[in-house]
Amino acid sequence: MTSALAGFFGAFALIFFRVPIALSLALVGVLGFAAVSGWNQAFIMLANSARDSSMAYGLSVIPLFVLMGNLVAGGGISRELFTAAQRFLGHRRGGLAVATVVACGGFAAVCGSSVATAVTMGKVSLPSMKQYGYSDELSTGVIAAGATLGILIPPSVIMVIYGILTNTHIGKLYAAGMIPGLIGILLYIVAVQWVVWRKPGSAPASEKATFAEKMAALKQVWAVTLLFMLVLGGIYIGWFTATEAAGIGASGALILGLLRRRLTIASLKDILIDTAQTTAVMFALLLGATAFTEFLNYTGAHQGLLTLVKGAGVAPFTVIVLIIAIYLVLGCLMESLSMILLTVPLFFPIVIGLGYDPVWFGILLVILVELGLITPPIGVNLFVLRSILPEVPMSTILRGIIPFIAVDIVRIALIAFFPAISLFLPNLFFK
Repeated sequence: MTSALAGFFGAFALIFFRVPIALSLALVGVLGFAAVSGWNQAFIMLANSARDSSMAYGLSVIPLFVLMGNLVAGGGISRELFTAAQRFLGHRRGGLAVATVVACGGFAAVCGSSVATAVTMGKVSLPSMKQYGYSDELSTGVIAAGATLGILIPPSVIMVIYGILTNTHIGKLYAAGMIPGLIGILLYIVAVQWVVWRKPGSAPASEKATFAEKMAALKQVWAVTLLFMLVLGGIYIGWFTATEAAGIGASGALILGLLRRRLTIASLKDILIDTAQTTAVMFALLLGATAFTEFLNYTGAHQGLLTLVKGAGVAPFTVIVLIIAIYLVLGCLMESLSMILLTVPLFFPIVIGLGYDPVWFGILLVILVELGLITPPIGVNLFVLRSILPEVPMSTILRGIIPFIAVDIVRIALIAFFPAISLFLPNLFFK
């Protein structure tokens, strides 16, 4: 137990001081394993981890979904989604902000990346909100929060990584993320309306689109909507696995881009290079996480903690509340992948040992990680928006995000107290 805790805090310290996550986890895993079982066994463990992290067929879902997201982003679909939402909702006070939330949710459904959603929707929706006199607080806050939906609404790369680390069914995770994702959209809309009610001048109304303009906007997004329904519907109905769905999604996104003449040879080359680089980083992270997990498992730390928790007579839900509190603190200090790769090997066996559903915990974890993306001082989405709008002070962005942090805490409480919210669709589709 002592060696495991030393390894955990050692990895945390390395990550906190900006040592690459993959290197931090792999280094602690190998050194820790060597300390408890010898260098020979440590190197054998590392070799096995490298094989398992690169040769498993199920891991091919990662590059395929990354490619799908990059093709969608490169095809200009984000602007079409925002235009459609804007024409239906933009004429109301705060309507452009609501349209941004809806567009972020739609883009997240075919992208799977929070940072990509923040960058893309920031470039698409910020000019429109500025044009109609929206305050910088509301504009930046709604984009930063809306972008977090990219790691909850399927397909989500973070969910894939959680599923691989814990051997949890990825299709069930995707189904479980739908209702919490929709709740997130609704709560963000509530936050927008609250801001507009308090400060009417922060979101003036804009002109109303004609029926013809609305129909024209819908024609632009029907194809990507169909692609999303095919990918997820195929998984839920059982037509194909998550890996096969990723391949179909990537192929469909490529065909859409080519048919609309949005992809050139140069842009396609950039997309493939970016996909390869992102995939290499993901696989390196998985290698480091696997080595770190093997070390923790060898020490028996999770079993020791589970025995300690059960022996202390603490109610299982109290343990869940404590874990939530830990993640809320970590979200202020670490970025999303660091949190998941460092803590899941330690907390997951405890949660399962207490009788909780791994799918439910995965969704709760992803929402907690979402919150970390907009929580200062490390919130990645806040810095993404700061880079897009260097003239806007960080203090303005921080004030704008506060209402959305508040409703996210409400969503965390809902999922924690009512697991059926996230488990309804998995139980319906996967019997």
